[in-house]
Amino acid sequence: MKRISLELGERSYPVLVGPGARHELASLLPRGSKKSAVVTQAGVGVEVDTGREQRVFMIGEGEEAKSLSTVEQLCRGFAEFRLTRADVVVGVGGGVVTDVAGFAAAVYHRGVAVVHVATTLLGQVDAAIGGKTGVNLPEGKNLVGAFWQPAGVICDTEVLSTLPPREYKSGLGEMAKYAFLGVADLAELPLEEAVARCVECKARFVSADPHELSDLAGGKGGRVLLNYGHTLAHALETVGHYDLRHGEAVAVGLIFAAHLARRLGRVGDERVGEHQAVVSSYGLASRLPAGVNVGELVDVMGRDKKATGGGLTFVLDGPRGLEVVRSVPVDDVMAALSELQ
Repeated sequence: MKRISLELGERSYPVLVGPGARHELASLLPRGSKKSAVVTQAGVGVEVDTGREQRVFMIGEGEEAKSLSTVEQLCRGFAEFRLTRADVVVGVGGGVVTDVAGFAAAVYHRGVAVVHVATTLLGQVDAAIGGKTGVNLPEGKNLVGAFWQPAGVICDTEVLSTLPPREYKSGLGEMAKYAFLGVADLAELPLEEAVARCVECKARFVSADPHELSDLAGGKGGRVLLNYGHTLAHALETVGHYDLRHGEAVAVGLIFAAHLARRLGRVGDERVGEHQAVVSSYGLASRLPAGVNVGELVDVMGRDKKATGGGLTFVLDGPRGLEVVRSVPVDDVMAALSELQ
């Protein structure tokens, strides 16, 4: 088992990666906590023992569960359970669970400790790490949320063997972005090592910029670079007409970002080919869904959280690597989308 430390001063915490890691859960819970609220979904099927008085709270499946109404239901359940600020919330599941459980923990009693047990590949390499929590609005993904660092994260690779093939492949889509964030030879690594490398990479970004303040200050990098490929991905998910998992949408978003960077003169054909090779190596699609409404996608991308300076904003590749690029011309965005149809 590998223990990776996410360094955040007093808010530092460990991430345990390896088969059977979930059995170490009790050791990560805050000392003095007497009750644990376990948030999960019916389809997760992973049981945990917190070593405390625990109650299980089920939330719905899919992105529809990432809503303010779900957070309200959880908080009311926590109150009925008499959960206190000294107790703990435990999120057991994929990205939907850890996002919702983390946000509920952040706002209940103005902050209760949370520990995540990530049960999907996507959750282990990304969603459960870093303290970003949130829910969706009809206008866009993750528009309401908070930064609330967990007390610990468990990435038990043993449970990944039970994932449906498409869910596992969705995780590979999220993993693919790390190939452009400095993690080399990911596709050749054993699963446990690949997950650990992704966690280490994300930990470096989060430790350096825990609240994405670098981008808000007008910087070119920082934690926001972890959103590479996500602007289009979130738009596809927000529009909601398409049968796409998050990681599948990210894979398309990576290819789109490469095409857009080429149109802006930031990269050449060879670099676009490298993006295509990485996405293809994981067996993921790189084209937009049939019948996509390009104008609708552009409108949604204009409401993306990164668009702090007005206009369309993207994380794009370039001569100096990934950077935040603002005020991207709409015509170039439309043309790059058309290349993927």
